[in-house]
Amino acid sequence: MLRLKIGGVPEHFNLPWKLAIEEGRFREKNIDLHWEDIAGGTGQMLRGLENGSIDVAVLLTEGITKSILEGLDAKIIQVYVMSPLRWGIHVPQQSNIHQKSDLKNQTFAISRTGSGSHLMTYVLANQEGWDTRSLKFNVVGDVYGGLWSLENNEAQAFLWEKFTTKPHVDAGKCRIIDEVVTPWPCFCIAVRKEIYDNYLEVLKDLCMVVNTRAAQLKNETDAIEILSWRYNLAEEDVKQWLSQTEWNYTGAEQPEAFALTINYLLELGLINVDQAKDYSAKLF
Repeated sequence: MLRLKIGGVPEHFNLPWKLAIEEGRFREKNIDLHWEDIAGGTGQMLRGLENGSIDVAVLLTEGITKSILEGLDAKIIQVYVMSPLRWGIHVPQQSNIHQKSDLKNQTFAISRTGSGSHLMTYVLANQEGWDTRSLKFNVVGDVYGGLWSLENNEAQAFLWEKFTTKPHVDAGKCRIIDEVVTPWPCFCIAVRKEIYDNYLEVLKDLCMVVNTRAAQLKNETDAIEILSWRYNLAEEDVKQWLSQTEWNYTGAEQPEAFALTINYLLELGLINVDQAKDYSAKLF
């Protein structure tokens, strides 16, 4: 039996993994899968793949694509969530910031360099026509660090998945003024290259198990209740999120998604042309 350690954010997107582990579905495929919640998000998972503290990661498409093209010794084995991610633009509760244009030249809280909260700030700046070279960041570690930085005026904005932060918004810890939607499928499954080279067939089984469990969750009559209870979210919010979310139920390849991601990273100056050359051979 192959023992693998997998990391992902402790959010509703990853419930299919948790359920499949609890139900013994990976063990049926001779995979002993150990899940680790990684609150620091994609930036922390990239470090985990780099130092070998995790073997597999469920992380943001833009983050893993950029990191591999910059030299991370890892491979993407599949798109995990095919729908885009909706990033809420959060600001201090008592601030005078009410629209995106108010955020020009302000400081953004980010979990880590290379994280989604970091890269999506560039996407926002590009959409708003700001000079991305003038962006200012405060590295805060995770969602709680982001909320703290807003409450203490150490940042004026913080981008995070809007349903995850909804309970904090409802509690008055911050306000949400708008959202930024990723132009690509939001989550991928990536592995250290050593694991990829030696256990590719097992990794295909791993993907098949979680894809199947995601399809079942999508159609379960009590899915909203389960997600609400597990992640402390209002059922009405879960209903809206679930209606917008599509996992990769069949394991379909999405080459056009990565071409779009790379073009965007190039346009923003986050990777260079040489890094983007032969990207398919590097990523997969």
